[in-house]
Amino acid sequence: MVGRMTFAVLALGMSMGLPTLRAGDSLPSVMDGRVPQTLDALWGGYDPKKEPLETEVLKEWEEDGVVCRLIRYQVGVFKGAPAKVAAFYAFPKGGTQLPGLLQIHGGGQSANLDSAVTDAKRGYAGISINWGGNRLNFGRSKMTYDGPQTDWGKLDATHPPQRNPVNHFAGPLTPDAYTLDAVESPRNSNWFLVLIAARRAITFLEQQPEVDASKIGVYGHSMGGKLTTCLAGIDRRVRAAVPSCGGAGAILESQTDLPGCVKSKPSALELACVSDNAYIPRTTCPILWLSPANDFNAPIDNMAYTWREVPDGLVRFSIAPHLNHRHTDEHAVTQHLWFEQHLKGAFTMPLTPKVQLNLKTADGVPFVTVTPDGACPVKRVDLYYAIDPHVLSRFWRAATVVRDGKQWRAACPVMSLEQPLFVYVNAVYDTPERYRSIAHAPGQGNSANFVLSSRVLVLAPAQLQAAGVKATDKPERMVDDGSRGWRDWYQLNWDHPPLWSATTRKLKDPKWRGPDGAQLVFEIKSATDNTLVVRFNCNAWGAFLPGKPALDYAAVKELKGSADWQSVSVGLGDLASTDPKVTAPLADWQTVTEFSLSPSGEAVKDGQKVKVAGRAWQGPREIRNLRWEGGEYAGLRITGSALSNAEHQKNFNEAISKSLEQEKKDAK
Repeated sequence: MVGRMTFAVLALGMSMGLPTLRAGDSLPSVMDGRVPQTLDALWGGYDPKKEPLETEVLKEWEEDGVVCRLIRYQVGVFKGAPAKVAAFYAFPKGGTQLPGLLQIHGGGQSANLDSAVTDAKRGYAGISINWGGNRLNFGRSKMTYDGPQTDWGKLDATHPPQRNPVNHFAGPLTPDAYTLDAVESPRNSNWFLVLIAARRAITFLEQQPEVDASKIGVYGHSMGGKLTTCLAGIDRRVRAAVPSCGGAGAILESQTDLPGCVKSKPSALELACVSDNAYIPRTTCPILWLSPANDFNAPIDNMAYTWREVPDGLVRFSIAPHLNHRHTDEHAVTQHLWFEQHLKGAFTMPLTPKVQLNLKTADGVPFVTVTPDGACPVKRVDLYYAIDPHVLSRFWRAATVVRDGKQWRAACPVMSLEQPLFVYVNAVYDTPERYRSIAHAPGQGNSANFVLSSRVLVLAPAQLQAAGVKATDKPERMVDDGSRGWRDWYQLNWDHPPLWSATTRKLKDPKWRGPDGAQLVFEIKSATDNTLVVRFNCNAWGAFLPGKPALDYAAVKELKGSADWQSVSVGLGDLASTDPKVTAPLADWQTVTEFSLSPSGEAVKDGQKVKVAGRAWQGPREIRNLRWEGGEYAGLRITGSALSNAEHQKNFNEAISKSLEQEKKDAK
């Protein structure tokens, strides 16, 4: 009877054109072009625990009390051939009932041994999967390995594309020799394939004798952040998740009422089965959004919209101002605290800060009241707001915050009612002593503080106008008097004396934009003779995305060694493009998006690009009284931006297209 019923169901499936299982394959074949149209159809019949993993231990060793293994497991059998992914697996020697952590690397990266070992030293069993197929990253270990590793069989879900010139992460769902289906299908997306690999990695963790299968978390950066977001929405075995710089979701071009969002044109099939948007509402595990305010891969305004329905009880945020695609230590440590709470029960994360924005005030100035959770000692509250509609290049103003008992208050004056208003808050807490000296991977550090952020509030100009908000703010010549250190700046290689740099987008904000004909003047201290490269970037998209060159103008200033402050002045006539092909001078300050200082950098001398290699900086790096002198504000465009939304979006699309074209050339 059972055999007859099985045959009847199979016959019915064939007659209806539903997917049927190719002999030996992990997924059913598409029949009559019928492909999944929803997440339920895409994932409904898939069981990541059904097939044997066929796990291979390729290498095993111990270091610092941690058992390390290089393993390879079978993702599945596709088009008659097995697909296998290599991974690092590490756990504390002798550990039992350990919570497990899955780390998913980003684009162009590879499995990271340091991440798995760091997790093990923190009391977890960690696996880092090498889905991209690139050379394994042994990090601080002196181990080497030249044997078999990731092999996708007849498919190619590597990144950047290696065998397949088509990038099916950013490209279409159309078929080719390396796709699963011979028709347009969401199963042709590499996101789908890598999610299968990630789900199988969870199965691997579940099967390890030292792992508590009921306590598994996942985290990933960039493309790994998107994959983490999607995995948390589709696999109920995930008990806690931390996407970093990924998973912001797509915003349709038709949603024109959303200021700041990066718009795109996903097809209906992509939106239903590939985009983060389909996965985010399904999230049931606690999830921490870890992403800076100016990230190119996960635009914060997109997240504010697509994550709006995720309940406050599930989600927290940690958002570093000014940064792009990285975090400061006080934000990064929240990832560990999140897992300590939800996988170990060893910590209680404060609730999201409550933010009340009052637009109907007596003087017409928006006013914000913040109530942070007092579950941990609150060190301070930072309130950031912005008026620039362009999410990647906007400057986040640090408002003056005044404490009033258990609340903090701040005004947010605006310059024009034609600009939107963006607001978010960082509540800074003291890190518990036991978490101030934990193991960490290279490039990270410990922190005496950790930061939880509020949701991002976004108000369109029409909302401000309807509420009676008044444009009371005025241009200001004093950009930075130095009293707050480098708070309005972000740094690269700050601890490297010859290569330190400090960058700010403050000159893009119309409040501090340069008057026509003005000079930028500041004082600086330099204990020894040195050079200072001053750089003005006039193309924010080039600063964020590959494939589109940045338009930079620079000047080199010679400094004399002295214990005293010395003055530096920069005018338009001092600047030359760092691209010798660009001979046109910088006409005015209105197009500047970023301003940087460094003892090293690129400049043009006698029509040739030159590298300026400054000497190691002696003593502290300090500036003061960064200001505009001379000129007039006659041509200042208060509404703001040097480029329109449409022009910015056009540049964004061009940059992406060029990046994909370059990947195709590299693949050949």
